[in-house]
Amino acid sequence: MTPRGCARLSVAATVTSAGALAYAETTLPAQVLLSHYALVPGGLAPVIAGMLALAGACLWLAYGLAVTDPARTAATRVLLLAGAAGLVMSAIFPTDPSGSQLDTVSGEIHRWAAAVVFTSLPVAGWMLARGRAGAPGWNAVRALSVAAGMTLAVYLVAHPASFTSSFVNGGAYYGLLERAVVVADMALILAMALAAAGLRPAAATTSAVETSEEAEPQQLAA
Repeated sequence: MTPRGCARLSVAATVTSAGALAYAETTLPAQVLLSHYALVPGGLAPVIAGMLALAGACLWLAYGLAVTDPARTAATRVLLLAGAAGLVMSAIFPTDPSGSQLDTVSGEIHRWAAAVVFTSLPVAGWMLARGRAGAPGWNAVRALSVAAGMTLAVYLVAHPASFTSSFVNGGAYYGLLERAVVVADMALILAMALAAAGLRPAAATTSAVETSEEAEPQQLAA
């Protein structure tokens, strides 16, 4: 699989995920959080499909990076795999109903898995773009990494479980902020896939270096 092929699959999976969640948003009764759509009739399939598709996008992106730059992208790939695992766990273990006073094991696993996803992806983007040339593609990855991280911070401040929520009336709009975090992470994955598609495969880079080294003595001899 070529880097461009992996990038295309990652983009396609992200778009599929966005479409599945958009379907839930537009056709099902309004819910506070996206994961709550899985608890209403007809909502389980699109929510699980959206989560698993986004997990696939992370996996294809990680595979493409392993082909292009295995040494330099090791930390990014670990974070992408953590994000994919968190999405799979979120799909397997549904959240608790909105307003429920009972914290179930499934709901607790879902919350921690979502926390892994929301924190690992912005860091993965930042790690991938760090030290790379200031090309528009990498600038977009850096900007979206910062945007996703800042949006997550505001979401955590507004979340009802936070002691700061009452000060900012977070209960009125934290669901909107969660959607902003999800959209920012999706946009970040798209930007990472498109930027990584321009990287040369590691094998090709090594071959080019070896060819240059072999050609240099011949030029000196001539």
